[in-house]
Amino acid sequence: MNAQRLSDGPLVVALDSSTTSTKAIVVDAGGNVWHTAKRNIQLHTPAMDFYEHNPVRWWETSRETIAEVISQLDAKDRERIAAIGITHQRESFAPFDLDGNPLRRGILWLDGRAAKQIEEYGNAHIHELSGKPAGVTPAIYKMAWVKENEPEIFAKADKVVDVLGYITWNLTGEWASSQAAADSLGLFDIKKRDWADELLDIAGVRREQMSDLVPPAEEIAPLKEELASEWGIKAVPIIAGLGDGQAAGIGAAAVDPEVAYLNLGTAVNAGVESANYQYDPVFRTHVSGIPGNYVFEVLQSSGSYLAGWFRQSLGDPKLLGEPDPALDAAAAEIPPGAEGLVTLPYWNAVQSPYWDAVARGAVVGWRGTHSRAHMYRSILESIGFEMRLNLDSLEQGTGVALESVRAMGGGTRSKLWRQIMADTTGLPITVCLEDEISALGAAVLAMASTGTFGSHDVAEAAKNMARFGETIEPDMDRHQQYNEIAQVQRELYPKLKGTFRKLHELAERNPSTKPQSPAAEL
Repeated sequence: MNAQRLSDGPLVVALDSSTTSTKAIVVDAGGNVWHTAKRNIQLHTPAMDFYEHNPVRWWETSRETIAEVISQLDAKDRERIAAIGITHQRESFAPFDLDGNPLRRGILWLDGRAAKQIEEYGNAHIHELSGKPAGVTPAIYKMAWVKENEPEIFAKADKVVDVLGYITWNLTGEWASSQAAADSLGLFDIKKRDWADELLDIAGVRREQMSDLVPPAEEIAPLKEELASEWGIKAVPIIAGLGDGQAAGIGAAAVDPEVAYLNLGTAVNAGVESANYQYDPVFRTHVSGIPGNYVFEVLQSSGSYLAGWFRQSLGDPKLLGEPDPALDAAAAEIPPGAEGLVTLPYWNAVQSPYWDAVARGAVVGWRGTHSRAHMYRSILESIGFEMRLNLDSLEQGTGVALESVRAMGGGTRSKLWRQIMADTTGLPITVCLEDEISALGAAVLAMASTGTFGSHDVAEAAKNMARFGETIEPDMDRHQQYNEIAQVQRELYPKLKGTFRKLHELAERNPSTKPQSPAAEL
């Protein structure tokens, strides 16, 4: 046994069902991950801006990964399993019949089909009520799309739930979700932490179709006896978890307002904890995994996705989009500002700070001397410029200046990108050691529920279980240089906003693919 592992005390299983895969881990009270399992989930794109999953895969992959990590424990350690925690891809949802069968594919957070509904229904009142600015990600607008384009689906549905709600139903037989998971759908009165009837009406769903709600870090229900028997464990409690963004912050122990988390994943998002509710044009507000708290979070949908898109579309074809050390090395030789090349990284629209569902990407300043490496560096820099702008709003929201950032996600593996993010934000960035940081966040809530640290305090559990690697210090001279370049970049969106609208309207009139019917094979 690894010497780091704790030989006694509780173990918990944590599950993270994300956009591309489901992961399960076994964790002890020291934050040591004993075993990890992963299953991929196919992403379906039946039309431009449509992103869907077969919801059955949410449960199949959960069952398989949990079974795999538990199978690697001996009988004594299986007895130590005290709880199961869950985190999930936020905003994604699917409709189910009385027996839990999906009535259509699940519609995902990054799906952009609801631009018309965002414009029709999105307003400041809904933002204040739900904590969510009108944009691509909240499910309310995509539910309204289903209401208007596939009305028979919700008419037949017994339940319309988030990913965590469906997994919980399979684990326990209860249609229930966590307040810190279901709130991302955009259907909450977030101050009351309950469904808002006026938002349900916009979405075209009824209160009885929603999951029952449980506060984060509390027990939802015990594990089904047949699953406990199958996995060789006790019928342990299933703990109300949280969305993957909030979970990453908990896993990084970013539980104080002067410390932000920064997830360099498929999307890039950052957030800070707050004891008080606030809504703001730039950030969205979520229910925190720390009971009573909120999380102020900024979102940039084009994160590692955009870097991967570049490598796959314009990089070395032999690498199939995987990280390219030669490309990183070439980009590292290029000076800050990519010699006058500036990017708007809005390949998947723009969320914080503009929340424009029809915005598009742009690269400005091309010269014949520019190379692929110039564009790649400009893309990485642009994400840093956007993040610094968004962090300014988080500081204003909490009234507390940020002192440091805890970073996680695939983007942290790039030495070049880590340094660019530190230099553009002007903040030290500490890298979290655990790869499955959102799963670790769910494990923190599960471990807190056991009282193993003398209380059920989630923040205290997080500080005991988080583990860190190197800290990247910003080059403040370079930060000042980047500020000048960032100012040029920030002038582009207002000038191009009308152009993006015209391009969107042209694409709407000339679609390349017709949407599949809801009866299409799951």
